[in-house]
Amino acid sequence: MCEYFVKADPIQYEQRSRTIRIHGVLTSIRLENMVWDILAEMAEAEGCTTNHLIVQFHDEILAHRGEVPNFASFLRVTCMRFLRRKLTEAERGGTPKEDVAPRPRIVALGARSAS
Repeated sequence: MCEYFVKADPIQYEQRSRTIRIHGVLTSIRLENMVWDILAEMAEAEGCTTNHLIVQFHDEILAHRGEVPNFASFLRVTCMRFLRRKLTEAERGGTPKEDVAPRPRIVALGARSAS
């Protein structure tokens, strides 16, 4: 099992910083390349840019928790939850049991949006 993980391309876990403007404030976020790739996939599914998706996540976690203490870790966990949800859906044949309407938009906390 470990061999599979050890042989991962080092570029995937190499970190890269990006500067994001959140409501006029520039902030630097340092994440692994693979995390940036997953965020880009999520943004594409939402029909927006990666930066826009990150700002949306920031706003939603701030509204829900009142603070954003470790945003980079939050983004990493969000990506893992996104991948786990995709795996669960694939195992169920592509249709989650609880969904009876078209798939809702991704929201930061894994909850379903009202739209």
